[in-house]
Amino acid sequence: MIPRIRTFACLSLITATGTLAAADYPTSTEGDYTIRDFKFASGETLPELRIHCRTLGKIDKDAQGKTRNAVLIMHGTTGTGAQFIRPEFAGELFGKDQPLDATKFFVVLPDGIGHGKSSKPSDGMHAKFPRYGYIDMVEAQYRLLIDGLGVNHARLVMGTSMGGMHTWLWGESHPEFMDALMPLASLPTQISGRNRAWRRIIIDAIRNDPAWNGGEYPAAAGQPPSLRTAAEMLWFMSSNPVLRQKEAPTLAKTDEVLDKFVEQIVKVEDANDVLYALEASHDYDPGSNLEKIRAPLLAINSADDLINPPDLGILEREIKRVPHGRAMVIPLSDKTRGHGSHTIAALWKDELVQLLKDSAK
Repeated sequence: MIPRIRTFACLSLITATGTLAAADYPTSTEGDYTIRDFKFASGETLPELRIHCRTLGKIDKDAQGKTRNAVLIMHGTTGTGAQFIRPEFAGELFGKDQPLDATKFFVVLPDGIGHGKSSKPSDGMHAKFPRYGYIDMVEAQYRLLIDGLGVNHARLVMGTSMGGMHTWLWGESHPEFMDALMPLASLPTQISGRNRAWRRIIIDAIRNDPAWNGGEYPAAAGQPPSLRTAAEMLWFMSSNPVLRQKEAPTLAKTDEVLDKFVEQIVKVEDANDVLYALEASHDYDPGSNLEKIRAPLLAINSADDLINPPDLGILEREIKRVPHGRAMVIPLSDKTRGHGSHTIAALWKDELVQLLKDSAK
């Protein structure tokens, strides 16, 4: 569970509540950590920045007070920490004798700024919410661990998609904080090319939508139509062509599958939140500081990832600059899921085991 923290004027912790989990790993605990007067890289300040998180397991510290078993796992764009509490991820990793056995590890699953139950535009500020970036998100995660949870060292820092990009930034900004790093479905370079283009398509669609109304669309009127465009683009980019063809083999079936996906997104997402989440990647640029990463790092991508295609050769080139870095690309198979392969732990958990062995101290 989330440990009780000391009382400071700059923070508070709301009473945690338990959540259900599969029978083969401990239940997770949810809680909110509030950072007072959080200053964003933009210069804007939020009087209270709420960071929500889920945890599994208990903190273990050595005789010197150093945390020995903390694992930070960060989610992707528009996701939340809850996405990891599912059979294909938690069921492969958090159970007894599994790679991240939650009876031995203290697993932290935060909701990033602008996502889930953390502070976000749709809470009420709408387009007046501070313009946050990935640097802000990593700083808030660091404050959560250090001040909110009392974690002063991590056994492993890992993440998927946007969380994978955060992992690279973690390795550069806090190189002595962790024993190992594992970014999944990401590239250690500035957002550019097609990856930037699909984000711009969504950003432009929302900002140029008259119904968006500068972010002040009335709740009674529902979400602006551009949120549908965002959902359609997410469907297009998130899987591989083989799977999409299999689930949508005809014109009529494609329309049916796409409409169902879009309707699910529109029911739960907010246009301002999606806009901010995609714009947040504006300051992601780890390329100039890769040599600063000290912990062993294993980067894993998949061959059928449309967002980070191996054809670019970026990962293979840049990993050579990481002192203890290694990279692998999972081949296309009937088990891969395009960009979404990052959450199918069975595809890469053996590599995680090896990384933990190699980084053991």
